[in-house]
Order: sequence, then structure tokens, then C-alpha cells
Amino acid sequence: MRPFVWGALWMTLAVVLTAAETPSLALVVANKEENSLAIVDPASGKVIARVPTGEGPHEVAVSADGKLAFVANYGTAQSPGSTISIIDLAAQAEKGVVHLGPLRRPHGLAVSGGKVYFTAEANRVVASFDPATTQIESVMGTGQATTHMVVAGKTPGQLFTANIGGDSISVIERNNVTTIPVGKGPEGIDVSPDGRELWTAHSRDGGVSIIDIASKKVVATLSLGTKRSNRLKFTPDGKRVLITDLDGGELLVLDAATRKEIQRVKLGKMPEGILMARDGSRAYVCVAGDDQIAIVDLKSLQVTGHLTTGKGPDGMAWAVRQ
Repeated sequence: MRPFVWGALWMTLAVVLTAAETPSLALVVANKEENSLAIVDPASGKVIARVPTGEGPHEVAVSADGKLAFVANYGTAQSPGSTISIIDLAAQAEKGVVHLGPLRRPHGLAVSGGKVYFTAEANRVVASFDPATTQIESVMGTGQATTHMVVAGKTPGQLFTANIGGDSISVIERNNVTTIPVGKGPEGIDVSPDGRELWTAHSRDGGVSIIDIASKKVVATLSLGTKRSNRLKFTPDGKRVLITDLDGGELLVLDAATRKEIQRVKLGKMPEGILMARDGSRAYVCVAGDDQIAIVDLKSLQVTGHLTTGKGPDGMAWAVRQ
């Protein structure tokens, strides 16, 4: 009897000793092929915890205080998702689930003004909820097919969506929607750090549209010859733009001022989500087909390491606990 008691005690102690707290700066990653959210210590590169989510988690966003992660459960080809998971990052557990009713295929996420905005791709809308109540508070139709990604602008209440099937960008301001035609299949989307421009990468014609936000007009179109552009992100200083080519297996690096290509970095199978280090020294790029995240040094433009967080990593965000 005694050996059993001591064995059980040691097993309990081992669990306690190996459990790690969520660091004040954490990388959170949605693993869409295993229905989990990984919490990663960026200093060590180790996964601190994996928290179950709904089916097909594609994108993730974090509350301003760094305490909660919101995960869009997109679903599968056969079964459209209709929930958003709320993860308590300190407790490393699901805190609640937002049930979206008739809204289907939640994907893009943005936190702005204390509200969580999300796209419901199947319904052609952008909706919002209050994380304190989990109640849907607004639903705004874009009238455009496949409303996929959403980013918040620098002006309060300003949102931008990429509508893949509509070949357009929607600008949402105070319940008004402006539709801006762009190239074929806009998907990757980001606002420049100075708030003046919005860039969107086209998934179906290898191009990029650059929109002047003040005039809401396309001021330039770039031809990059990508096979299927997936995500686009500015570096924190606004000097460079990174684009993943899902089918080409590459990361494109552009000079934002000259709008010229600097380099292409080979990454592997199906590069998708991009997240910049807060100091601008590195980019983290999910290589979903290889089940890993490539770390790209933004000075040398070389891959300097990899993280393994789960199967099919895609959406990423920083959680900065205050």
C-alpha cells in the first residue's frame, strides 16, 4: 500500500512542478487541425499549455489587458462553425463560449473599444459582442461575398474587411459601409502604422491593392506574381510589408515606401499567419502544412528557428498582461 501512496504523491508533485504560469508576454496560436489554442513562452519557445477550442479555430485576438483570448471556430467544409471560444490565459482554460445563432463561419477578429468584432463569412457580415456579457451587440452587412478578414483602423469605430468573393474591401464607419473594388480575391489585409494606407494582397491574381484611407480610393496596384497570397502585415516601423504565398511556400518582403520587392524567403508548405515581434526584430510565420512556425530575422531575412505548437497553426496574437 505504501509504495502506491508514494507513487501517487510523486506523480502529483511532478504535475505541480512541471506546470508553468502564463508569462506576462505570451504568444498565442490557433492550431486549426487539432482544435486547440497554444500558449507559448516566446523567450524559451516552449508551449506552456494547449487549451481545447471549438472546431477549426482559424483566427485569434486578445483583450487589451492581455487576460482573455478570443478564438473564431470556423468549422469544417462539411460543418460550418457558429461559436467563438473565450480563453482565460492565466487559468489556461476556456472561460466561456459565444454562441452566434444563425451567424456562420466566424473568421477574422479585431478588438477595438472594448468590443470584439468578427466576420461571419457565410452571412456577409461583421458583427460584435461584449466580452463581459457574451451578447451579440451589432451586425453590419457588407453585401459582399466571403467577408473573411477584419482589421481595426486608427479612428475609433473604423473597421476594414477583405471580401474574397466580392473582390472588394469594405470600410465600416459609424454604421456606414463603403465598398472599394480591388483585385481578384483580396484576403491578406493590414493598415499602415501611420494610419494612412490600407494594403490588401489578392489571393487570385498575384497582386496587391494600396488604398488611401482618407479618400477611400485605390492609389496603386502591384503585380507580384504570387500563386495564392494569404496574409499581409506591416512591420511595426511601417518600412516593410510581409506577404505569405500559401501555394508558393514563400514569404515576400516589400519596401513600403518604394513599393518594390526586396526578397522572397522559402518557408515550406502552406505559409499562412504572420505576427511581428513587438520590437520589430523578427516575424513569426505559421507554416501550416509543416505544423510549425518559422522565425524570420528581419535584418538578415533568414529563417533562424522554428516553433512547434500543434497541427495546422494559423492565427496568432500577442497577449500582454497588464
